[in-house]
Amino acid sequence: MKQYEVRKHDETYTLYTLTEAATDSSVTICPERGAIAISCRLNGEELFYLDEATLIDPEANIRGGNPILFPISGQLVDGRYEWDGVTYPMRNHGVARNRPWEFVSLSEEGEAALTLRLCSGEATRIEYPFDFELLFTYALKDGALQIRQSYRNLSESSMPIYAGFHPYFKISSKRIAYGTDATQILDYNDQVVKPIQGEIDMDGLQESVALLDATEPAISFPGPEGQGTVRMTYSDVFKYVVLWQVEGKPFVCVEPWMALTAELNRKEELQMIPAGQTLEAELTIHYNQS
Repeated sequence: MKQYEVRKHDETYTLYTLTEAATDSSVTICPERGAIAISCRLNGEELFYLDEATLIDPEANIRGGNPILFPISGQLVDGRYEWDGVTYPMRNHGVARNRPWEFVSLSEEGEAALTLRLCSGEATRIEYPFDFELLFTYALKDGALQIRQSYRNLSESSMPIYAGFHPYFKISSKRIAYGTDATQILDYNDQVVKPIQGEIDMDGLQESVALLDATEPAISFPGPEGQGTVRMTYSDVFKYVVLWQVEGKPFVCVEPWMALTAELNRKEELQMIPAGQTLEAELTIHYNQS
C-alpha cells in the first residue's frame, strides 16, 4: 500500500481524495464547488459536518465542510461597499466559495497534496474590481491537514482582502471551553463585548461571536462526541476566530478570519496586497485522539 495517495473520482462532482495510510487519514476536496474540503478524517476520526443536499444542489451555499472565504469574510452592510467612488455588490463571504477552481497539480511524494487555482474574470470583477490569482494547496501529512494559500494581486493598484475559512466541525455539545488566550468576545447577538469566563455557550444564539484579542495564532476544542482534541494553527494574518452555529444542527463553525465582518465598509484593518505582490498564509488542522 502506498503511504500517500491522491485519488480522482467522480460522484455528483469530480472529487479528489488525499490519503495517508499510516495515520488512517483522508481529506476530500471538490474543486467545482469552490475548492471546498467536504471531508477531513484525521487519525481515524471524521471532523467535518456536511449537509450533502446543499453540496449536491449547485445553487445552494454548502452547509458543511470548510468553505473558502475570499476576498471578504462575513457580510457587508446592505450587501454593498464603495471603492474609489464606485459602489459594488458582493455576496456574503465573497466570490471564491461559489465558483469552480481549476486543477493545477498533485503530489504523492512525502505528502498527499493537491493544488487548485482560481483566477479573476469578468464575473468576479462585477463584485470585486481587481485581478487576482489564488493558489491553494491541500497537503495531508503526519495525520494533519495543512492548507497553504497564495493570494496574488495581478492588478495595477493595491488590492484589499480579509480572507478566511468557515470549517463546520462535528460536535456533541455547543458549550465549550476553547483553548485560546483570547480574553474577550464580541457577541453579535447584542453587539456587546464580553469577557471570556470559561466556557462559551453557543446554544440558542442566532448570530456569531468573535474572539477579539488572541495573541497566539491557535485554538483548540473537543472533537466529535467530546472525544479527543481538535487544534487549528494559522498564520498571524488571521487575527480573529468567529464562532457560529445553527440551532438543532450538530456542528459549531470555528472560523479564522483576517478581519471582522463588514470591514470592507469600515476600511480600518484591511490587508492591502501591493500591485504584483503575493500574500502567503497557512492553516493547519490537527486531531489528537487522547
